[in-house]
Amino acid sequence: MKPRIIFIHGNHATHWSFAFGEWLKMELEKLGFPTFFETMPDSVIARAEYWLPFLENHVKVGKDDVLVGWSSGGTASMRYAENHKIKGSVLISPSCTDLDDELEKQSGYYDKPWDWSAIKVNQEKIALIYDDADPYIPQTEFEFIASKLQPKVLKLKNKKHFVNEATIPELLDYIKTIYGDV
Repeated sequence: MKPRIIFIHGNHATHWSFAFGEWLKMELEKLGFPTFFETMPDSVIARAEYWLPFLENHVKVGKDDVLVGWSSGGTASMRYAENHKIKGSVLISPSCTDLDDELEKQSGYYDKPWDWSAIKVNQEKIALIYDDADPYIPQTEFEFIASKLQPKVLKLKNKKHFVNEATIPELLDYIKTIYGDV
């Protein structure tokens, strides 16, 4: 049975379907993946105090689910995996520091040290997708996350945090390859 793919958008979002979200949902469902795509509560600030309980209690993310988190959604995916077993995660342009940004500081994700070993142990597979021209998150953030999690890394060119991307074929290919024949 294919795992459920749960999409977690980033902050500043007014709807989950922004950029490539709608395309990804449609393509995954065509391939027979169960999905969860919904606008997260507190979608502008993306605070951990709302998002992590929402994932646990409303979405009921569990050991057979894959989190696909974009930006703040990737950061939320890492925090969720610290304390919960999941099948895997695909982290799209996440950060591990508040980037000295006031909105990120309010999110609460950076208030305590990361438990990198727990994030790794609590899932089977991790992928990190980012681009070489991200205007919001420095490359050093991605490199640091990669050094701690040893994920499958897909570094794309000139995607600018993926905000103008209607599709990310590399993301779909990864999901199909890793989880399509489960």
